[in-house]
Amino acid sequence: MVRTIRDFYAGREAMQRDEAMRSCGLVAQTLMLAAQGLGYGSCPMDGFDFPRVGALLRLPDDHVLSMFVAVGRPLQPAHPRGGRIPRAEAVIRDRFPR
Repeated sequence: MVRTIRDFYAGREAMQRDEAMRSCGLVAQTLMLAAQGLGYGSCPMDGFDFPRVGALLRLPDDHVLSMFVAVGRPLQPAHPRGGRIPRAEAVIRDRFPR
């Protein structure tokens, strides 16, 4: 199975990066849910200087940063979130409208 997966992604750098981002998102969500289950708060973070952080971490060339997840005990409740968009705008059934 590993060989088949390796062959599928070989030479497809954009697809490799896309899969890495999907996998990192799933890991981050799982980490955040586990933290919440243990009574901790968490927050996904991006917007930092990715190349500089990569250099500080000595990130290997075949790795990519996606985000950080801060985990800890909150000092105060989180600020209220902005409004949500209507479900009809967020959920697309079968195909996009014309």
